[in-house]
Amino acid sequence: MSTLQKTISPMIRNSRTDFVKGALLESDANNDPLVQFNLWLEQAMLMNEMANAMVLSTVGPKGIPDSRVLLLRDASLGGFTFYTNYKSKKASDLAKNPNACMLFFWPDLERQVRITGVIKKLSRKNAEQYFASRPFESQVGAHVSIQSSVTGSRNEMDEKFDILKKQYEGKKVPMPAYWGGFVLMPQSFEFWQGRANRLHDRLRYTREKRKWQIRRLMP
Repeated sequence: MSTLQKTISPMIRNSRTDFVKGALLESDANNDPLVQFNLWLEQAMLMNEMANAMVLSTVGPKGIPDSRVLLLRDASLGGFTFYTNYKSKKASDLAKNPNACMLFFWPDLERQVRITGVIKKLSRKNAEQYFASRPFESQVGAHVSIQSSVTGSRNEMDEKFDILKKQYEGKKVPMPAYWGGFVLMPQSFEFWQGRANRLHDRLRYTREKRKWQIRRLMP
């Protein structure tokens, strides 16, 4: 057994946390999961400005799942919006299989939310409005990175950034044709609230006959 295994394995096995900060009862849950989500997100943002960070999971053409952390940028337009490079691995996955899952974890509140649905591209107009609101350096960076492609070195990327930064200085930075937004149209939600003794609260919302049905799941 390696030194690392001797050190890390006991730490993982012996780590124990009891969840006692809240409860999630049907009587307290909003009938609309979008409203419930916005309520929880607002509370989480008051404690952590990165509470809009989420794990987005997609499935590649060979059926292999892939996950990465992104930032949620809107919870409207009927769903959940994020922006990315359309040449990225995630965009390639979504072009072939639009089904995806978003996972939010807020440890300070001992909560998580899992959302599944179908992802669609946002209009270029909506994407351009958001792109224009980004910091200048982020706009330039979008022209530097062909996301998920192989690069020769870090220096190569930094040099390209410096060149483009000077090129666009004092000018409007156009949105690259390969950059834009996606919106996940939700089909199900699961709200999870940690509880004592591992008897957590789990409420699942599923859309049935144009209405959201709420069911409690065993932990």
